[in-house]
Amino acid sequence: MAGWDQLQDLIRFEMIQRREEGCDVTGFEEKWAAAGTDKAALMSVYEELQTLETAADFPFQEPSGLEEIRALRPSGVRRYESDLTEEQWRDKFYGAWLGRLAGCALGKPLEVPAVMGGTENSPGWKNVQRWFEGADAWPIKGYTPKHSRAEQEGLKIGGNWCWKSTREHIAFMESDDDVRYTVLGLVMLEEKGLDWDSWDIGKLWHQRLTYGQVCTAETQAYLNFTQVTSHLKGAKPEDWEKRIEWVRSYLNPYREWIGAQIRADGFAYGAAGHPELAAELAWRDASFSHVKNGIYGEMFVAAMIAASFTESDPERIIAAGLSEIPATSRLAADIAQALEIAHSAKDQLDLVSRIWEAFKHYDPVHTNNNAALVAAALIYAQGDYERGITTAVLGGWDTDCNGATVGSILGAVLGAKALPSSWIDPLHDTLYADLVGFDPIAISACAERSYQVFLKIREEAASAAGVAGK
Repeated sequence: MAGWDQLQDLIRFEMIQRREEGCDVTGFEEKWAAAGTDKAALMSVYEELQTLETAADFPFQEPSGLEEIRALRPSGVRRYESDLTEEQWRDKFYGAWLGRLAGCALGKPLEVPAVMGGTENSPGWKNVQRWFEGADAWPIKGYTPKHSRAEQEGLKIGGNWCWKSTREHIAFMESDDDVRYTVLGLVMLEEKGLDWDSWDIGKLWHQRLTYGQVCTAETQAYLNFTQVTSHLKGAKPEDWEKRIEWVRSYLNPYREWIGAQIRADGFAYGAAGHPELAAELAWRDASFSHVKNGIYGEMFVAAMIAASFTESDPERIIAAGLSEIPATSRLAADIAQALEIAHSAKDQLDLVSRIWEAFKHYDPVHTNNNAALVAAALIYAQGDYERGITTAVLGGWDTDCNGATVGSILGAVLGAKALPSSWIDPLHDTLYADLVGFDPIAISACAERSYQVFLKIREEAASAAGVAGK
C-alpha cells in the first residue's frame, strides 16, 4: 500500500524525515539500499525506523496536540477588536480571495523541478529570473510568460496543466490544489460551523476529492483513512483519537511537508480577526494528515491571515502567526532566521538568494523553507501587493503555494479595491476549482460566502465563549 510514490521512495523519504525529527539514522542508508525493491525487506527497514527515539540533545520540543502546542506558544494577540463597516469587511474578503488566486496563478507555471530544486549550476530563484529576462519581462510585473529565450538553454516551465495561467492565456483562475483546499475550508465551515474535527476532514475529502487530486501527505492520509472508515457506516469510531495517529503517519514521510500549510485560507477567512481560533481550526484540519511542523505551518499561516483582516503591519501579522505555534519548534527558529535575513537584505535578489542558501537543505515542498520565504516576502513587501507576490514566487520552491499565501494575506490587508488591476482584471472574477458547484463560480460569490461564514462563526464563537464564562 504505497500511495503517492513507490514503497522504495517512501522509505527513503522516511529516513530523511526521521533524521529531521532528531533521530540517529546512521546505517539506514545501507539497509535501504540492500533492501532494493523487496517489499518485506523495505517494510522491515521502515518498522525499524519507527522504533528510533529522538536524540537527548535534540534542541526542539514539538508536540502535535493542541493543548501541548498552546503550552509552548509565546504571548500574543489572540483576537483583534475591529470597527470595520460591512462594506469594508466585504472588500477585505474579496481582496483575500482575489489576492490568493492571482498569486497562485503567477506561480503555477513555475512549479517545475528547475525552479523547485534548482539545476546543476543554478538555484531555483535564478532560473525564475532567467525565464523572465528571456521573455523581456524582468523585473516581474505580470503573469509568467509562456515562452522565453531561456528555453534555448534547456530551461522549461509548465505544461498543459498550467498554460491557462500564463500571461498570454490567462482569462480566469484555473483549477489548482491551492484553490480546491480553500474551497473545501469554506464548505466545511458552511456545513458544520465550529462542530467538526479531523474525522470530518477525512469524510469531506472522500466525498469531494478524487484520489488523483491529492498529493504527498494528503495522498497517504487519504489512503490510510480508507482503512478505518466505511462509506456505508460513516460514524466516527470511539477510538478515533488513537486511530488518527496511524492515519496521518503510516507510510507518510511527507507529514511535515507543505500540504497542510496551503489548506489554511478557507478556515482563516471564517475566523477573520481571531488568530487563535483560526489556528485552532487549522490544527483540526492539519492534524488529519500532518504532525509537528506540518501542523504548525498551517496554524502559522492561518493566524497570519486572520490577523491581516484587522492588522496591516507585516511585523505584527507575522508575530500573530508565531504566537500560535511552539516557540520551541524548528519552524519558529526558521522564521526568526528568515526575518533576520529580510531585515538586512539589500534588495529583492539579495533576499531570495540568502533565503535559498539558508533553507535549501529542506525538500522543495517542505513546510519550513516555504514558510520562511513567505515571512521574508511579507517583510520585504511592506504592504505592496505586487512586490509581495513576485518576491514569494521569485524565491523558488513551491511557487504557486507561496504566491497564493502572500497574496491572500496582502489581499486581506489591502482589500479588493486597492489591488492592482493588472493582476486582478485578467481573472475576470471567475474560478474553476474542479469541484462540484465551483466549476465555474464567480470569485466574488466565494468571497461573499466567506463573509457570511465569518458572521456565522463569529456568532458561534461568541456564544461558546459566553457559555464557557458562566
